Amino acid sequence: MSKGRMEAFSDGVIAIIITIMVLELKVPHGIEPTSLLPLIPVFLSYVLSFVFLGIYWSNHHHLLQAIKHVEGRALWANLHLLFWLSLIPFVTGWMGENHFAAWPVALYGVVLLLAAIAYFILTRTLIGIHDKDSALAAAIGRDFKGKVSVGLYMLAIPLAFASASLACGLYIVVAIMWLIPDRRIERTLAR
Repeated sequence: MSKGRMEAFSDGVIAIIITIMVLELKVPHGIEPTSLLPLIPVFLSYVLSFVFLGIYWSNHHHLLQAIKHVEGRALWANLHLLFWLSLIPFVTGWMGENHFAAWPVALYGVVLLLAAIAYFILTRTLIGIHDKDSALAAAIGRDFKGKVSVGLYMLAIPLAFASASLACGLYIVVAIMWLIPDRRIERTLAR
């Protein structure tokens, strides 16, 4: 089965998720710049989530460039990832509207954790469809960044109840870690 439909569908879903998030940014009723101040937490949570969705979109694109075809199990693994990503607007809004309170920050981490696990499942499923010496398997390797990300999410979730700021700091660390260009797949495909 061609990978094109899966890629196009995923691109569309991620675009809709981002659109939903931006539509949740409400215009203030006042005309003074100070009327924007209450929106700062909402805007900051939007920025963080936009960055995470951008990271997933970019990595998903690279992932699919390294494969030749997909099967039904890959479609389901991809839908599993998209399910968790589709919850990002909800947890983003809840976290921003409640000024980064403990429970919303923890649930945000749970969704990020489950999306990371779903991405791991998708990569392993795609590697399983191709041989163990495929370009994808070589590029993913031991997936150090993926494992560290999961560990940081697992640390941040309970930490949110002691310090939501520190938990958010760990989410930002994960985002920065993935913003640093990861050229594994590009280098592997260039060989």
